[in-house]
Order: sequence, then structure tokens, then C-alpha cells
Amino acid sequence: MTIAKPGPTPVPLTEPFWAAARRGELLLQRCRSCGHHQHYPRVLCTRCWHRELDWVPSAGKGRVWTFTVVHRPGHPAWSDDVPYALAIVELDEGPRLLTNVVGLDPADVTVGLPVVARFTEHGDSTIVQFGPEYS
Repeated sequence: MTIAKPGPTPVPLTEPFWAAARRGELLLQRCRSCGHHQHYPRVLCTRCWHRELDWVPSAGKGRVWTFTVVHRPGHPAWSDDVPYALAIVELDEGPRLLTNVVGLDPADVTVGLPVVARFTEHGDSTIVQFGPEYS
């Protein structure tokens, strides 16, 4: 029996992020008052608590801040994908995203590895993952 992989569940607050991902674009929230970039989406700035936030494009570049290699999947649907690298990527704009590192052997992922956003279709959604900047 094949089990479908769970995907994102967009809500009104996160819909701009997921719509941009479907277009192959990474968006972040930016505060109109202090200029702070943030992710995940919120209703107010995490720095100054201002409520006026814009969605702005990210360059989609960053570095692996930390990671782990998953050998035992947390859900049966990912059984065929192990091992895979689960990482926190710190974007050049500052926010950190929980994501997968793709495009290289998980054993070759290192802290500080330069990465760029990659967009992978997943059913009706598009997932933002990161791969090495050089490939």
C-alpha cells in the first residue's frame, strides 16, 4: 500500500508564501516600520511589534546553520526517502527556515554550506527546499 506524503496546509496568513513558491519565488515578510525580515509569517513584526508587514522577494540564498541526517522517517510516507538531510537554513536576509537540503549526498552536507532555494512540486503545492549553490 502506498501512503501519500503529507504536504503543506496553507491558511490565509501563509497563502502569499505558498502562491509565490508555486511561481518559483521565495517571499519573506518585511516590516514597514523597522525593515526586519521574518519567517514564518506572523501578524506582527517580531522585532518592533508593528502590524504593517509587506511580502518581499528573497534572493533565496543562504547557508546551512545546522542540520541532521534522518535515517528513520517520522512518517511511513518518507520511508523510501531516507537518508535525507533536514536543515535550518539561514537566509542572507536573516530569517531561518526549516527545510531539506537536496542535490547532494546527505553525508556531504556541512554547517556553513552555501545553498540556494529549489522548488519541488508536491501534489497541488510547491515545497521550498535548498541545494548547494554550486550545482
